[in-house]
Amino acid sequence: MSNAVEIVGHSDTGLVRSQNEDYIGNIPEIGVAVLADGMGGYRGGEIASAIAVNTIMEQLNKTVPNLAADQIDSKTGYYLQSVAARESIVLANEAIYKAAQEQPQYQGMGTTVVVAIINGNRMTISHVGDSRLYRIRNNTLEQVTVDHTLMQELVDRGFYTKEEARESLNKNLVTRALGIELSVAVDIKEEMVVPGDLYMLCSDGLHDMVDDEKIASIIQAHQKDLANTASELIKAANEHGGKDNISVLLIKIHSTGKQGGWLKRLLGIFSK
Repeated sequence: MSNAVEIVGHSDTGLVRSQNEDYIGNIPEIGVAVLADGMGGYRGGEIASAIAVNTIMEQLNKTVPNLAADQIDSKTGYYLQSVAARESIVLANEAIYKAAQEQPQYQGMGTTVVVAIINGNRMTISHVGDSRLYRIRNNTLEQVTVDHTLMQELVDRGFYTKEEARESLNKNLVTRALGIELSVAVDIKEEMVVPGDLYMLCSDGLHDMVDDEKIASIIQAHQKDLANTASELIKAANEHGGKDNISVLLIKIHSTGKQGGWLKRLLGIFSK
């Protein structure tokens, strides 16, 4: 998997905050990338995001290597890696909530999270909050996740346009986060990946400061060098104010291995 998938990450404090409450991690060997953006006073956000990423990576490192790419869970209808992703996020939520209950100074701490798992030609995207995952395919940037924010709900209901929402002072009021309650709802998406795809996980410190058009142009200009691409994205966010911590994880799909069962059947039909 490490030869098939390239993962590069970069995190920066930005120009305004005194500490970095974002936390990132990845395990290229099993195609896992995790990004969290913490919140809470007295280092609470910093601790929450670290607990989230470390818990999720530890759990996925145990489970993902043993999963078949095309096996579906009969109870949920999701592929097994999606079930594993959800379970890891639930464990992280419980760990953060427990830590906050045991240490009063961390009461109310929480974090967003976005997780990507690439297994063969299949990807699972799981997230809570407003940290995002984008896909760049054929030089077209597309946001895959949908923010869990009050503003997104108002956009969905037609009260604001996307452009108006971007300028709103209330755009970062999240409606879901890890650690706030004992249980949490996790969004899961599944999609096929193809060689040449580039995926980007990022905190709102990037997408609040740099619009999608600018992000796409930076990626197109530098995507042959993922480390340079990440640095240029961080640089752009700081040039536009750097008002928050900025984190980026880039995933390049070089090859996908064996085709999934449904794709084999589809290709078989057209080859007859």
